[in-house]
Amino acid sequence: MKIYNEILKKILKDGIDRKGRNAVTRALFAIQIRFNLEDGFPAVTTKQLAFNSVKSELLWFLEGSNSDERLKEILGKDRTIWTDNAEASYWKPKAKFPGDLGRIYGVQWRKWKKPGGEEVDQIANLINKLKTDPNDRRLVVTAWNPGELDQMALPPCHMIFQFFAANGKLSLHMTQRSCDMFLGVPFNIASYSLLLAMVAQVVGMTPHEMVITLNDAHIYHEHFDAVQEQLSRKPKKLPKLWLNPEIKDINKFKMDDIKLVDYEHYPSIKAKMIV
Repeated sequence: MKIYNEILKKILKDGIDRKGRNAVTRALFAIQIRFNLEDGFPAVTTKQLAFNSVKSELLWFLEGSNSDERLKEILGKDRTIWTDNAEASYWKPKAKFPGDLGRIYGVQWRKWKKPGGEEVDQIANLINKLKTDPNDRRLVVTAWNPGELDQMALPPCHMIFQFFAANGKLSLHMTQRSCDMFLGVPFNIASYSLLLAMVAQVVGMTPHEMVITLNDAHIYHEHFDAVQEQLSRKPKKLPKLWLNPEIKDINKFKMDDIKLVDYEHYPSIKAKMIV
């Protein structure tokens, strides 16, 4: 995770301060980071990664759910990283039921609507294509649906991802439009690395590179002290990811089927999530 720390340093040193929708940030544009999963699972070690939250959210996306109440069930807690969005004053008048988040990530992944009303299951199509034609150049899943952005509690930050298969190894590239470098990006790195590993297992491949292009890569001014504390810590050895080897269906994974092994980390660093 040294590359992540170097990006934090570069943003602090060379970034541009801008007033955005919700706060002042210091940002750089279009930075690419790469992680080889064969070297270990890229969980941040200079603070504690909330891996249960990572697991539960990804399983929730793969269910195609848009209910924060359902995410609470999977996580086993009465609040989630989505609760503030579900309860936001700008969104609540649009919500159709308690905890409704609209047509967010999982809905777009599993229930994209065609003009005629038919639904497209992008994940099922992806898995099928990887099994039948892994060299295809259309192994793409997108959550950025311009026609439904106003029906989402939060427009997708991680917008689109594409797989690449070669020599029995599977890689994934994700493009992220808005990148909260302190709170969000370590979570996103872990989430898409986990997705890559899960998909690779169900299609019989080895997970290889997870690549992210960070477009608006920013640090909130309110997070500066927390970032400096994190940068004062020396990264530890990366953990390993364990997936239940019996799971061969992307829809069958449960929380207990996913574990980090030998995860050593520093204590968590508290910082406010800017909604």
